[in-house]
Amino acid sequence: VTANGTTTFCQGDTVILTSSAGTSYLWNNGATTRSITVKTAGSYSVKVTNTNNCSATSAATAVTVNTLPSATISASGSTTFCQGDSVILTSSAGVSYLWNNGKTTRSITVKTAGSYSVKVTNTDNCSATSTATAVTVNILPSATISASGTTTFCQGDSVILTSSAGV
Repeated sequence: VTANGTTTFCQGDTVILTSSAGTSYLWNNGATTRSITVKTAGSYSVKVTNTNNCSATSAATAVTVNTLPSATISASGSTTFCQGDSVILTSSAGVSYLWNNGKTTRSITVKTAGSYSVKVTNTDNCSATSTATAVTVNILPSATISASGTTTFCQGDSVILTSSAGV
């Protein structure tokens, strides 16, 4: 049996195992083709029969499938905040991290609106990408005061001060 690549790979990948030439094939997983595509861990062997109806069974080929890491994001607070504030986004555990903004730390401090995701890699060099976390930054209101007249006046007089619009 020969493999078209490594027989140790991450969940979701595959390897093609191919038998030596013969006229018929019977794999221990029930397949009857010369080549099989393997997605799951296990030990694979094939019984090959030639034109003289003689057969031999291969040595077993071990296939190892490593699990993907969990890729989630948790926020230190609300992901909707006012301009000037921030939120810390933290990835689930791994050995390396790549955020869609280029940062490579487990946690990032976010001050701008956007959609943030992280690719987490584990010790088996398998990786998974989180779903995106949306961050909304609300703009600050304009804070101004206008006077209905002069702000210097005699005792007993008055002026009306009006704020800019707000709630």
